[in-house]
Amino acid sequence: MKKTGIAILILVLLSATGFGFMKAVQASVEKSVIEYLVTEKNISEDQILVSEPFIANLPGDKNWMVGIELKDDEKIYYYYRSNGKVILESYTEDGVEYVQ
Repeated sequence: MKKTGIAILILVLLSATGFGFMKAVQASVEKSVIEYLVTEKNISEDQILVSEPFIANLPGDKNWMVGIELKDDEKIYYYYRSNGKVILESYTEDGVEYVQ
């Protein structure tokens, strides 16, 4: 009984650690993308309607992406961060994806 409880506790701690790491990476990439848009592309934070980090199931750095929707723009932009640089991976317009 005691060993089962310890095993369950270890499993819960490992799961929580993995989930926490995933959320931390997503938040970090999202912050980098927003900073890039504001400083490099001169887009006001007020223009950013949606900023949604997600796991893209792509290889390498592209696995951690952020979807961006802007005011008065029908496109959805998908960015990732690689070697400290923010890169536009693709965008969708009218349901069609355009990869950069």
